[in-house]
Amino acid sequence: MIKKIFFGIVLVSLTTSCVSSKIYEDLKAKNEMLKAENETLMSRLNEKNGGNSNQYSVANLQKEIEKLNSEKSRLAMDLAAAESNYQRMKDSYDALEENSSSALTDNLALNRDLLVKLEEKEKALAAESVRLEKLQRDLAARSARVEELEGIIASKDAKMKSLKDAISAALTNFEGNGLTVEQRDGKVYVSMENKLLFESGSWAVGTRGREAVMELGKVLAKNPEIAVLIEGHTDNVPYGGSGNIENNWDLSTKRATAIVQILTENGSIPKENLTAAGRGEFSPVMPNTSAEGKAKNRRIEVVLTPKLDEINKLLNEI
Repeated sequence: MIKKIFFGIVLVSLTTSCVSSKIYEDLKAKNEMLKAENETLMSRLNEKNGGNSNQYSVANLQKEIEKLNSEKSRLAMDLAAAESNYQRMKDSYDALEENSSSALTDNLALNRDLLVKLEEKEKALAAESVRLEKLQRDLAARSARVEELEGIIASKDAKMKSLKDAISAALTNFEGNGLTVEQRDGKVYVSMENKLLFESGSWAVGTRGREAVMELGKVLAKNPEIAVLIEGHTDNVPYGGSGNIENNWDLSTKRATAIVQILTENGSIPKENLTAAGRGEFSPVMPNTSAEGKAKNRRIEVVLTPKLDEINKLLNEI
C-alpha cells in the first residue's frame, strides 16, 4: 500500500505541468483517498496487533524466521535422536525376539527330551515296582517256608533229644563199659567199643554186646522215621588173623554187618532204615599212639539221623 502512495505522488509530480487542473484534482482526490485508506488499514492493523506498528518489520520478521529455523533445527535434531533411539530399540527388540524364539525352540526340544526320559523312567519305575512286589511276595512265601523249616528242624531236634534220652535210659546198664550216647549236629551218636562187642580179631558179637544191641533195637523199633547207619572202625594195627578177612577195612565192614544182623531180628525195625559201612582205621577219634587211643578207635558207631525228606522238600522250595 505504501508503494501505491509513493507511486501516486511521483505520478502527480511528473504530470503537474502537462495535465489539466481537473485531472490534477482527480489525482489529488484519489491520492487523498488512498492515504485515508492506508491510514485506515494501518489503524486496523495496529488495533489487531495491540498498537505495535513495528511487529511486522523486516527485522522482526527476520528474527522470527531465525527463531523458527532454530526451532526447526532443534526439532530435526530431536527427530533424528528419536529415530536413532527408535532404531536402537527396534534392533534390541528384534534381537531379543530372535533370541527368545531360539531359546524357546531349544527349551521346547529340551522339554520334549526330558518328557521322553521321564516317561522312560516312569515305565522303568513301574516295572521295578512290579518286580519289587513280586520279590516281596516271594520273600514272604520264602519266609513262611523258612519258618516252617525252622519249626520242622526244631521239632526234629526235640525228637532226637527225646531219642537220645530214650537210648541213654535203655543202655544205662552199659554206659561206662565202653558205651557212650551223644547228640550233636542234629544226630544221635551211639559209640560202642569193641571190648563190649567183639573179641580181638573177631566179628562175632559177644553175649554182653548182643544184649546192648538188642536194647538199642527196642528203642529204634519205636522210631521208624530214624535212619540208622552202623559204622565199623579199627585201629591202625594191620589185621593178622585168619579166615576170609583181608585187612582192617574188611574186618570193620564185617563187624558193622554183624550189628545190622542183630537189629534185623527185631521185625519192627524197617530194614530199609539200616545201612552197614566199614571205615577201617581211617576215621580215628584219638591218635593210635597209645593203647588207650587204639582202644577208643576200635569201635562200632551207630549214627541215628532223622529222615530229611520233608526238610529237603522245603529247601528245594526256598
